[in-house]
Amino acid sequence: MSRRPSFSECLRDWEELQDGFQRVQETHRLYKQKLEELTKLQDGISSSITRQKKQLKELSLALKKCKSSLVADQEETVQEIQDMIKERQNVFFEMEAYLPKKNGLYLNLVLGNVNVTLLSKQAKFAYKDEYEKFKLYLTIILIIISFTCRFLLNSRVTDAVFNFLLVWYYCTLTIRESILINNGSKIKGWWVFHHYVSTFLSGVMLTWPDGLMYQMFRNQFLSFSMYQSFVQFLQYYYQSGCLYRLRALGERHNMDLTVEGFQSWMWRGLTFLLPFLFFGHFWQLYNAVTLFRLAQHPNCKEWQVLMCGLPFFVLFAGNFFTTLRVVHQKFQEKMKGSKKE
Repeated sequence: MSRRPSFSECLRDWEELQDGFQRVQETHRLYKQKLEELTKLQDGISSSITRQKKQLKELSLALKKCKSSLVADQEETVQEIQDMIKERQNVFFEMEAYLPKKNGLYLNLVLGNVNVTLLSKQAKFAYKDEYEKFKLYLTIILIIISFTCRFLLNSRVTDAVFNFLLVWYYCTLTIRESILINNGSKIKGWWVFHHYVSTFLSGVMLTWPDGLMYQMFRNQFLSFSMYQSFVQFLQYYYQSGCLYRLRALGERHNMDLTVEGFQSWMWRGLTFLLPFLFFGHFWQLYNAVTLFRLAQHPNCKEWQVLMCGLPFFVLFAGNFFTTLRVVHQKFQEKMKGSKKE
């Protein structure tokens, strides 16, 4: 049987709570004071960086103008200054990754003017790691659902669920990537833009009503979706390992991400993925050609046929020529290196 606490014990507990409350209040006051100091420091550093960048830009233009009238020694000095200016730009980029910045148009539309800058390395890396896991898990789910729709269930309802999942997945990716860019991730323009195109394509597929045209393209689309998700899984698995190795060697940034394509840093160790990627790109072209032919079918009345064909062609052109440009650049670098030797 528990003992009933006495009044004096209750009074003593209350006094202890009062002391603890006073300490909490003092700590919170100090926290708010430091927060105000931090905000002032952030504003001051941001203004200084903006001013420095503007002055460096003006100096760089001035050096270019006077470069033609310089002697050999002066040209070397100018080249050294220009190299240092480029390095300074990278340093500023690293600094700005830890400073609040205005959201771009897309984030403003989706989230409003909310500060999405993460202030610690641990928080940035944790968010990046969570983004990578999100892509991996959703890719596996998409493989399973596309396989189920293709071989087990022939229902417009399950197809709609699959397409809705694709819309949500690509919308979420665009938001998360915009936040990661704000926090220092260097994602190439096309690899961000192609997610917007994929969102539009998935949205149109979602609205496509069941009928002859839809059934003529359905199996081809689901087969392509299975293959695309499989290749994305391969890319995540091998790219994440390659990035981890390069980060350990100090050759890549901590906020670099896996992408659904081919970038220059993948040249060492990941070239075996290129045939899978090019096959997927040409499958996108095949989808576009199929849809353009279906649009000319006498029974075709749905606007979705043509509006799906156009994004597939844009995706093919963007993916193919971006990948081709990276491969071409690497071959040129290799040839220059062999000539120097």
